[in-house]
Amino acid sequence: MTGITQRARILILAVATLLLAALATVTLLRARQAGVQGSPGDVPRAPAAAVGDDGLRAGPRLTVLSDGLLSSVSITDPSGPRDVTSQRCDRAYTAGGTTACLTPVGALGTTRLLVLDPDLRTRRSVTLTGFPNRTRVSADGRMVAWTLFVGGHSYSGGGFSTRTGILDTRSGELTGSLEVFTVLRDGRRYRAPDVNIWGVTFAADDDRFYATLSSSGTRSLVEGSVSARTLRILTENVECPSLSPDGTRVAFKQAVDADPAKGWRLSVLDLPTLHRTGLAETRSVDDQAAWLDDGTVAYAIQRSDGVDDVWTVPADGTGAPRLLVSGAVSPSPPVASALGHGTRADAVPEGDGVDPSG
Repeated sequence: MTGITQRARILILAVATLLLAALATVTLLRARQAGVQGSPGDVPRAPAAAVGDDGLRAGPRLTVLSDGLLSSVSITDPSGPRDVTSQRCDRAYTAGGTTACLTPVGALGTTRLLVLDPDLRTRRSVTLTGFPNRTRVSADGRMVAWTLFVGGHSYSGGGFSTRTGILDTRSGELTGSLEVFTVLRDGRRYRAPDVNIWGVTFAADDDRFYATLSSSGTRSLVEGSVSARTLRILTENVECPSLSPDGTRVAFKQAVDADPAKGWRLSVLDLPTLHRTGLAETRSVDDQAAWLDDGTVAYAIQRSDGVDDVWTVPADGTGAPRLLVSGAVSPSPPVASALGHGTRADAVPEGDGVDPSG
């Protein structure tokens, strides 16, 4: 033989191609398996799945952030495959067909608030300055609130400052800082140079809301009115409130012995009586809880390795904490289907260039 024929060369090339494809498939499957079994901590992460799989979209979905990406899981199978979008957020919340997304901090401490529709198209973009901390959307999707740290990065000490704003997506009215609202205590106007406000939660009428007000070392629950531009102090030692779907209770974090340095106890406040109920979660919860229904709240707790998990606990003080979604934060109430249809995050417009401050 003087050499390999052309036909033989083609056959060898075809066999080599098939072997390489098989090797790539095995490698991919092993990598996916390692991703499930080798995640940080004792709790495995569920595999991610591409947006667009109709099987994953069926049934109510719980919206979370997974590795900083807007994602959703089946509320009936939260440990199952995740529907992952390409939209990156530091904090997010979804309700009434609206998603509020606080994007990661950019140059000069710039954060962008993105108001997204169910297909993750940007309805409004607001440029802010500070570090993302909290965001909330009213049940019908109309009102959006956000909190950023503009000094310090933790509520555990006194050396921090916040800026909290509200956007009415229907009218377009934007309040850049709730500190311009009139604060009332026992019916009288309260003035202080050290007021900080954070952690808004909306009532069903899209006017009334609750939040935390800090001043002179005391942290209080306030009831606000968007139309009246007022904040009325109700009671002390209530942080990061979350209003129940029936509007009668607030889930919140309560500083142990009124000292944030000792950690926070997840609790529920009955608004008509101001009676407090400590929940069965005894670990420190530094989060704004979300109500999954009238009897269950969800919240994130960070592990020692820095990874967060979403847990749930009954809202009446009974039962025990239950792991809901591993490796996730920013839980929202269940929605009818997964967010987005493959919208690319890099297609988001540049924003309106507004940094509201008052």
